[in-house]
Amino acid sequence: MFTLAAKMQHSDSFIPLNFKELDEEQSASSCNAFYELCNSRRTVRTFSTKPVPKAIVESIIKTAGTAPSGAHKQPWHFCAVQNPLIKSKIREAAEKEEYENYHGRMSEAWLEDLRKFGTNHIKPFLEVAPWLIVVFKEVYEATTDGKATNYYVNESVGIATGMLLNAITVAGLVSLTHTPSPMNFLAEILERPKNERAYLLIPVGYPAKGTLVPDIKRKDLSEIMTIH
Repeated sequence: MFTLAAKMQHSDSFIPLNFKELDEEQSASSCNAFYELCNSRRTVRTFSTKPVPKAIVESIIKTAGTAPSGAHKQPWHFCAVQNPLIKSKIREAAEKEEYENYHGRMSEAWLEDLRKFGTNHIKPFLEVAPWLIVVFKEVYEATTDGKATNYYVNESVGIATGMLLNAITVAGLVSLTHTPSPMNFLAEILERPKNERAYLLIPVGYPAKGTLVPDIKRKDLSEIMTIH
């Protein structure tokens, strides 16, 4: 009886793994450097109008597209928006939803939690940032015969989005994770197919000169990790 490894070796659908092993020192150094870079990432709401080359945005999205996904269905689509007219439409629609959120939809506890960030329904960054990356999840796969199932859609798209945010940081840019819920207007404005739902709206660019961010702290490792 073949072992799993032997079966893989006799299958045309498998190829050798491209892997370079690091020694312990290299592994620790590489991991710590990446942590320091990721730990420098901050959510930014004041952007510069300085342009970001399309090639950099493409590379960022290609990186997100390397994420693992259920049955390798890759149930995501990324719309990169730089057109000022489309950004203006998105801002107008987003502020309409955000006004409702801040004036009735959000609970008092939610509003209190947001108070330290100084946010409101006015979102100028949606027009100022040189790029808006809109992440869509494909709730099912559209086929010529109709529909096919996508698996673990939210988990897959969540992983891809995390990789997208880190790629933005690696590129020396800043971003904001924005969720002007409900976000149905994004699919309408961007004319996306019926199987796609907006997942996240991410302004991307350089920080405006003098940008300030809230003085907040991340949880200590002891609070987020348990070793068994």
